[in-house]
Amino acid sequence: MNVTVFGGAQPKEGTAAYEEARELGKTLAGRGHAVLTGGYMGTMEAVSRGASEAGGHVIGVTCIDIEEWRGAKPNLWVKEERRKKSLIERLQALIEGCDAAIALPGGAGTLTEISLMWNLMIVESLPPRPLILVGSGWQSTFDQFFKEFHTYMPIRQQELIYFAKDVKTAVKIVNGE
Repeated sequence: MNVTVFGGAQPKEGTAAYEEARELGKTLAGRGHAVLTGGYMGTMEAVSRGASEAGGHVIGVTCIDIEEWRGAKPNLWVKEERRKKSLIERLQALIEGCDAAIALPGGAGTLTEISLMWNLMIVESLPPRPLILVGSGWQSTFDQFFKEFHTYMPIRQQELIYFAKDVKTAVKIVNGE
């Protein structure tokens, strides 16, 4: 399977967040999955590194918008670059190019990725596939969101999102365990 991993660009090597993302990449590759990330730093780098070190295929979906804004280059572990012009095209490629997606902790960009993928599945523009949010932060955020806005989201829409306490649980969900 192709598994997209969303997450923040801030984690640095040696931090718990970076090592968790690296372990995720390693575990996914060890299970025979290719990983897709945004291709740059932080979570994207850590997942790419872990997958590459485990002998997996790493796809980096990059874009000119990000490179001009941040001055970034694809990380060293990207084996296949899928370069896009705009951020919207990049998001579309990450979402449509996967059989499952895992979201690690992150900021506004990660929330955008989650929301866009979820909404595309709700309106049936994208066939349902696992969208797994890792960690208590996403769980509590969405619990509150569902509580406050439950009249706008029938349970069948809420059930399109899976929650995992950690990366090991997320991989089990991807593998249907």
